[in-house]
Amino acid sequence: QVQLEESGGKSVQAGESLTLSCVATGRTLRMYAIRWLRKAPGKQRELVAVINWVTGIPSYQYADSVKGRFTISRDSSKNTVYLHMNNLTSEDTALYTCNDPAHDYWGQGTQVTVSS
Repeated sequence: QVQLEESGGKSVQAGESLTLSCVATGRTLRMYAIRWLRKAPGKQRELVAVINWVTGIPSYQYADSVKGRFTISRDSSKNTVYLHMNNLTSEDTALYTCNDPAHDYWGQGTQVTVSS
């Protein structure tokens, strides 16, 4: 079993930056990918970014809406995946959740609110 816990969400102004963390505990050796997703009120859940290290060399995917502004990274020594978010806009307001897609583990989410 793996537990995922997000942190770092808060209220910020448009144009500011924020970094979210997703810490994994438990049987983390089984993991090889993490996704960040977000859900805004009245909108469908959106896949924001993915990092996959199954080959030992990380690969990355981003939603078009965040390309060039968001970066996903991993610190294996801390079992943590980060989502670095720059130039935030009100459209980025959402509950951000991390997910292990291979084993269907989910965190509880962390709220990001961007005021214009």
